Amino acid sequence: MTDQKLFEDRCINAIRFLAADAVEKARSGHPGMPMGAAAMAFTLWIRHLKHNPLNPRWVNRDRVVLSAGHASMLLYAMLHLTGYDLSLSDLESFRQWGSKTPGHPEQDCECGVEVTTGPLGQGIGNAVGMAIAEAHLSSRYNRPGYGIIDHFTYVLASDGDLMEGVSSEACSLAGHLGLGKLIVLYDDNRISLAGSTLLTFTEEAGRRFAAYGWHVLHVNDGNDVDSIDRALNEAKLETVRPSIIFVRTSIGYGAPRKGGTFEAHGSPLGEEELKAAKIALGWPTGPAFYVPEEVLVFFRESIARGCEWEAHWEKVYERYREEFPESTAEFARRMKGELPENWEALLPVYPDGSKDVATRKVSETIMQVLAPVLPELMGGSADLNPSSFTWLKGYGDFQKPVKPFDTIQGTVGGEWGYGGRNIHFGVREHAMGAISVGMALHGGFIPFTGTFLTFVDYMRPPVRLSALMKLRIIFVFTHDSIALGEDGPTHQPIEQVMNLRAVPDLTVIRPSDAGETVEAWRAALLNQNGPTALILTRQNVPVIPRAELSPASGLRRGGYVLWESSSGKPDIVLIGTGSEVMMTLDAGKKLATEGFRVRVVSLPSWEMFDGQPEEYRKYVLPPDVRVRVAVEAGMKLGWEHYVGLDGAVVGMETFGASAPSKVLYEKFGITAEHVAQAARALMK
Repeated sequence: MTDQKLFEDRCINAIRFLAADAVEKARSGHPGMPMGAAAMAFTLWIRHLKHNPLNPRWVNRDRVVLSAGHASMLLYAMLHLTGYDLSLSDLESFRQWGSKTPGHPEQDCECGVEVTTGPLGQGIGNAVGMAIAEAHLSSRYNRPGYGIIDHFTYVLASDGDLMEGVSSEACSLAGHLGLGKLIVLYDDNRISLAGSTLLTFTEEAGRRFAAYGWHVLHVNDGNDVDSIDRALNEAKLETVRPSIIFVRTSIGYGAPRKGGTFEAHGSPLGEEELKAAKIALGWPTGPAFYVPEEVLVFFRESIARGCEWEAHWEKVYERYREEFPESTAEFARRMKGELPENWEALLPVYPDGSKDVATRKVSETIMQVLAPVLPELMGGSADLNPSSFTWLKGYGDFQKPVKPFDTIQGTVGGEWGYGGRNIHFGVREHAMGAISVGMALHGGFIPFTGTFLTFVDYMRPPVRLSALMKLRIIFVFTHDSIALGEDGPTHQPIEQVMNLRAVPDLTVIRPSDAGETVEAWRAALLNQNGPTALILTRQNVPVIPRAELSPASGLRRGGYVLWESSSGKPDIVLIGTGSEVMMTLDAGKKLATEGFRVRVVSLPSWEMFDGQPEEYRKYVLPPDVRVRVAVEAGMKLGWEHYVGLDGAVVGMETFGASAPSKVLYEKFGITAEHVAQAARALMK
């Protein structure tokens, strides 16, 4: 064995035992993959990864996504060793309160953690989004001799990632799109948490990925650094297909009893087994978290290499700035996440007297006027453009640059290639959500998605994770209630809006008409503290006449007094959202003719309203007015937040039915008369 090989083994063992020691100290975690995949991580970081530990936000860095988030200590060990802002004491506090090293990675650019991963398969979907982002930005901004954006996206994945359906959706699309700068390293240890993969996962996954259009490579020995290196070089040379490298490893490598078994997957090895593993691999049994000085010095050479890479890029970027100042200004603005000046001036206006219009159609109009000034706005729908209207007409289809068949026609007009801004996700809601997360994480994008509201159930994990990471993503959900009509209860959302409201840091907006829809888009674009879900109608709704009412700009506060019959404290407060606001207003005016003092409140966004000062909230919903009725064509559960236990809710308690929308509203008792009746009953 050569001296170089011996030294590399010491470096790899340092990775293994930093991870295993941290898991042991925490008495919680997953030592198996870090020990088995350490050589794979070493090869990637030392021989291939283009990054700068001193500037984790460098825009042209290679991205690394640990999709197998349970192997977090593998990532933390690599970040610490290569010089990121992750100290040895941070590793020692693995999984503890307030530490930088939670049980599964949580996105923190300063520490070098690109993505919050945990639910398996999400990371692969996020990486596809990052690869899409790289391809689009390079197409838009690169010029001959100026590779401003030119980087790879690497994924460390496990068998669980390949089993989860989201990875199948995302990888199928990645193969179709020919994302050649996406490389997956698959830790093929054939062990899952509950046992051997022979119990559940015996398909020929390599042939499946080949069928997706991927470049498939195999490394038979996961400790063979040179073989992993050759496979990575070959993957990087493949420019028209994403690559997956099956690396055959042994979980818990070195542990004499638990190594190679599911016992090494999700539990600490135990003091005696860890000691035996160290002895087996020639590593000192003490102290814990030991890293030889020469090993640390070697890893920290990553800092000098990273600074050199970035310095070279800066020189190229400076020349680019001089030659292409307009492109530079746009690119820099996008990467900072800033909106251009005066973008709001283009938002449409719907004056009193405008004809009835579905809020999904208003959203479409808004997207078209914003597209020219917001090049960062990019996304698509789950094969529902003609229904959700989430498209940018004339701005091209994001596709592999060469059409597979001359007869294929784009649906939006414009460029066919990586410069297109409309992503055809296909019927893949789960992947659509995960990909939009990856695009937002890459930087330079405000992704949007589109599907029917009831199908949010397919994409809840990425919606939740986008909120956890506070990403600016606009999730457009149309066909928002039983007013969907004849398609029936399978397509009519009942519980979905309330489910979304339950997600922390997700702003849900259900606008009542065209004016509020304009304001909803405005709020979504200004929201940099998390994603926004826009809940829009299929059916036409009246443009609320504002001359005698409050303006739609009241949406900026989440809820506002739309109309009241008289000044002073009301007898009755009616609260409506979305398409039910107009019937709520009709009910309020009817009650006013009966002598009641009535206030009608439009409450399109609970999150925005609850974020207002207490004084304002008490003004809109006076706490001493007990007669409150909420109106929404969805589940009633949750509305007690505003109407209290003594109030009433006009809404749904069952699934819907197949019938015209007007019939459904009547049959389920969601009408102005039913609202008035509920208020009268409370007054008695």
